[in-house]
Amino acid sequence: MPQAAPSPRARALSHVASLSSGRPLDTALRLTLNFHPDREAAGRTVLGSLAQDGVYRSQFVTGTSNGGLTAHPGGDRWRWESRIFDGAYDEVPGEQRPVYGALNFRRSAVGAAPRFGSAHLRLMAEVLPRTTFCYPDSAAEPADFGVAAGMHLIDLAEADDRDALDDYIEAQIHGPVLLDRHIEALVLDPCYRGTPVEAAARALPFRTEWHAGFRLTVEELRRHGDYRGEEFVVLGAEIAEDGVLDARIIGAAARSGRHDLQSLKRVWHCLARFGAPAGTPR
Repeated sequence: MPQAAPSPRARALSHVASLSSGRPLDTALRLTLNFHPDREAAGRTVLGSLAQDGVYRSQFVTGTSNGGLTAHPGGDRWRWESRIFDGAYDEVPGEQRPVYGALNFRRSAVGAAPRFGSAHLRLMAEVLPRTTFCYPDSAAEPADFGVAAGMHLIDLAEADDRDALDDYIEAQIHGPVLLDRHIEALVLDPCYRGTPVEAAARALPFRTEWHAGFRLTVEELRRHGDYRGEEFVVLGAEIAEDGVLDARIIGAAARSGRHDLQSLKRVWHCLARFGAPAGTPR
């Protein structure tokens, strides 16, 4: 009797494993999924969608992203995945594609990739064997890959001098990330205490934790006009409250409909880069 063909997931994992080398990954390290908890899509916040769906979905399903919106046939995300996974997912529906996070090898309290949001989900160790890794981000068309059984990427990242927001090891988790099985905790910015974000978090089937918080004064923001551009300094100053920016303020601006979301993303980059809590890797 002929053997069944390997699944797309098995093909993808096997292909990346063939490109990987190095020591096995320390299983005490965790994957984190950074996101903005108060962003809305189809009338629901991200946390509301998580609570209702019970699963963390990829951009191919949600149509939303804190990076580029290119998850469609022929788009950049589709092309990057085709290259990395040797075409394993080219013909499958979005629900079967991997979801993206990062390896928190620096054990940062704000998650491994705050570029993508102030909050993060911390995943359990059991998802590591079905995760692939690359450095740098897949958008840079990397040549270095890893799996839990062979990971030399930490050495590469530690020796590199990339900007703090770009200095993460991307993780692609193959198979579902279920809220009631695969999440250790949700870690939130304290600017959301007493808000609907905290209330929504309490409805999720895992504990809520808090990091020290992102906070940036307009005075400090104005010292970094060369980081993303002066126009985003102007926008940040416009939406600031009492001369201060935090994640809640940017989220409210995003929901107002009065500002370009890509511009607000760059304001967030300034806050994440220069307003991170003390002790965050720089």
